[in-house]
Amino acid sequence: MTNLAQLFFDAASLGGLYAMAALGIALIFGVMNLVNFAHGEYIAFCVFALIVPSTDAVAVMFLGKAPALILIPLVLGIGALIAVLSEYAVFRHLRRADPVAMMVASFALGFVIRNILLAVYGGRPKAISLWPELNTPVELAGASVPLLQLIVIATTLIVVAALALLLRKTRLGLEMRAAAENFTMARLLGVRANVVITGAFALSGALAAAVALIMVTQSGVADVRVGGQIMLVAFIATVIGGMGSLPGAVAAGFLIGAVSVLLQAALPLDARPFRDAFLYTLVIVCLLLRPQGLFVPASAKPRI
Repeated sequence: MTNLAQLFFDAASLGGLYAMAALGIALIFGVMNLVNFAHGEYIAFCVFALIVPSTDAVAVMFLGKAPALILIPLVLGIGALIAVLSEYAVFRHLRRADPVAMMVASFALGFVIRNILLAVYGGRPKAISLWPELNTPVELAGASVPLLQLIVIATTLIVVAALALLLRKTRLGLEMRAAAENFTMARLLGVRANVVITGAFALSGALAAAVALIMVTQSGVADVRVGGQIMLVAFIATVIGGMGSLPGAVAAGFLIGAVSVLLQAALPLDARPFRDAFLYTLVIVCLLLRPQGLFVPASAKPRI
């Protein structure tokens, strides 16, 4: 029972992290039909916003010294701001372009952000001590669970619930849902295109910032490449869940987290370094059987 409880908390916390990252991608795809591959660089940018540029192995903390009640909203605001600025500077001018052109532009934008970070901070990882007390284990249901894992699980549930309320109970949410169904028709019916797209990017950037805070607290390291792996998994979760489906992205994020943890526990020691190969093999099988995604109707056609 102890092992089962430990696996549950590990899977739920990892899945929650993947779900929040996938939500950020699914939001933009639902509104603009754009897979924003710069999302991983938004995460890296928010991580490095915590530190002063330094060539030392250990970076001097800047924002990280602020109280949590100030730091968290500030970093979420930074994430929203960088996403909105990228929409205004790049994607707004490509709205009438082919989706492939926008996707290539997102690759280019991510490359620019990454190289700006490299130029300012260097390529060496930086050590960050952000809320180390959150890694203190807590005994729960017979398992020793770091407090941060419980916070990740709770945060994911709160974010999903808040986003559901926003989409269902506010005008902006209604316009986002209408735009996701048929953007052209929504505009003809009076949906404010700029407001909807800017709101989607702001929410996506804030989600990237939340992921950044969780990852840097867990690892204690700021690395320019920190967003690459999480971006890949989040994109896979978005595809498996059904492109543009927010509930599907959340469900697939938790599913990938659970499968990843179970493979890590079940595989022999010699095979564990190849866990991702087994995971992505299962992803291929899922897409062969359900190319439209696991959490959308079987009659739906794949959107990419």
